[in-house]
Amino acid sequence: MDILANWRPLLESIFRWAHVVAGVMWIGHLWFFNFVNSQVAKTYDAASKKAVVPQLMPRALYWFRWGAAYTWISGILLLGLSYYMGGLLDSKIGDTPGMLVGLGGLVVAFLVYDVLWKSPLAKNEMAAAAVSYVLAVAAIFGFTRVFGGRATWIHLGALFGTIMAANVWMRIWPNQKKLIAAAAGGPAADPSVAAMAGLRSKHNTYMSVPLMFTMVSNHYSNLYGDDEGWIVLAVIVLLGWGAAKLMYSKSATAAPASYT
Repeated sequence: MDILANWRPLLESIFRWAHVVAGVMWIGHLWFFNFVNSQVAKTYDAASKKAVVPQLMPRALYWFRWGAAYTWISGILLLGLSYYMGGLLDSKIGDTPGMLVGLGGLVVAFLVYDVLWKSPLAKNEMAAAAVSYVLAVAAIFGFTRVFGGRATWIHLGALFGTIMAANVWMRIWPNQKKLIAAAAGGPAADPSVAAMAGLRSKHNTYMSVPLMFTMVSNHYSNLYGDDEGWIVLAVIVLLGWGAAKLMYSKSATAAPASYT
C-alpha cells in the first residue's frame, strides 16, 4: 500500500491528531479550573467543600494531568519527525547539534523558570513576570541564532509546553493531592500548598494562549519567514498574556454567573 510506503507522513498525521485531541483535553480542563471552578470554589462552605472537592477534583485532575502528558509526548514525537528527522529544522549549526540545542533548551527553560519563581523575586509577581517575559524574548532570539524562522516559532511553543507539562506533574498535581486529602477530612494542608498549585496553574493559563498560536504557526510563513519574525513572536507572546489577563478579569465578573 502506498500509504505504508510513506510512513513518516502517516505517523505525523497520527501524532498530530493525538496532539490536538490531548491538547483540547488538557487546555479545556486548565481553563475550566482557572475561569470557572476557581470562582465557584469561593462560594463553598466547609460542608460543601468536603462533599464536592473529593468527588470533582480527582476526576477532573485525572483528565487534566494525562491530557498534559499525552500532549507533551505527542508534541515531542512530532518535533522529532517533522523537524529533527523531517528537514524542517533549518539548523545553522548542523542537524544533530541543533537537535541537542532544541531539546536541551526545553530542560534548561523549566529549570530557570522554576528557580525564578521559587526565588525571593517571586514575592513581587509583576517584577517576576517582567523578568519571565525578558527571558522568553531572549529564548526566542537565541533560537533564531540556531534555527530557521519556522523552527524558532515551534520551539518556543515546545518550550512553553514543556514548562506547562512539568508544572502539572511536578508542582500542581502533587500539591492538589494534598488539598484533596485535606478537603476529605485529612490533615490540613499548609497554605503554601494551595499557593503553589494556584500560581503554577495561573502561569500555565497565561502560557497556553501564545502556545496555541505557535501550534498553528506553520500557516503563517509571512510572519515567521521575515527577518523580524522573532520580534513579531515576542509581540504575540505579550498579546497572548494580555488576552489571558482579560479572560481572568471577565471570569471574576457577574456576567459568567448570570449567563449573559
